[in-house]
Amino acid sequence: MVMDKHLIALDLDGTTLNNQSKLTNETIATLRALAREGHIVSIITGRPYRIAQHIYDQIGIKTPMVNFNGALTHIPHEHWDKEYEVELTRELALDLLDNHDALGIKTITVENKHHVWANQASNDLPEFLPNKLNKNQLLTPNNLTEKPIALTIQYQPEHETDIIKAVNEKYGDFVEPRVWGGPYNILELIHRGTHKESGMFYIAKQYQIDRQNIIAFGDEHNDFEMLDAAGRGVAMNNAIPELKSIANDVTPIDNDHNGLAKYLRDYFKIAI
Repeated sequence: MVMDKHLIALDLDGTTLNNQSKLTNETIATLRALAREGHIVSIITGRPYRIAQHIYDQIGIKTPMVNFNGALTHIPHEHWDKEYEVELTRELALDLLDNHDALGIKTITVENKHHVWANQASNDLPEFLPNKLNKNQLLTPNNLTEKPIALTIQYQPEHETDIIKAVNEKYGDFVEPRVWGGPYNILELIHRGTHKESGMFYIAKQYQIDRQNIIAFGDEHNDFEMLDAAGRGVAMNNAIPELKSIANDVTPIDNDHNGLAKYLRDYFKIAI
């Protein structure tokens, strides 16, 4: 018997991807098999679209995708009339640019769906921060012609509280600062109240999928709301303890050994 249609909500880094930030053939085959069964397989990631599109294309799905932790929901390569963006303001980006020295900010990266601007290139995290810029991508009042969706700030660690305080005092009514986990001194700014579960529930609504038929996977702080809200929230074996503590289940195997694919095959009783 085929299971009711589910929404399968997938974080990327540390979850769907292995420790080399790659998809394995086993994971691709599993996700394609679930899509063929009629389930909605959706990437729900903090990554901007520019560094998530190739993963979406590799899987070979045609379903909606969420970027920027819920601030952009769209179907890649298609005009989808239900696409939405939750934007920030140019004022915020240019204000931080003006005060970046005083606030201990090294790199400001400003993005929307198709564009990226930064005050300088960075070699510290080449997959996430642009390591080269053309002149039109340099963050200036003239170049920043569109509203951003997300700002990523690389900072000197002793200035973390200064930046958060400055943002909250002036823009706290609509901006939410979030510190990245792991070894990086990076702060992300997106619209207040926008988290991964916003995009997850929006997709579920478009496909008339009830909450109990949403299964979500993640490993880090930015997956907390999504796993907590899903009908079945599954933390990866390698997830942070706080996420495991609120999850309905934990994968027996980690992300570097096809833990997601094995869990899904067992849960949905499919063979590849």
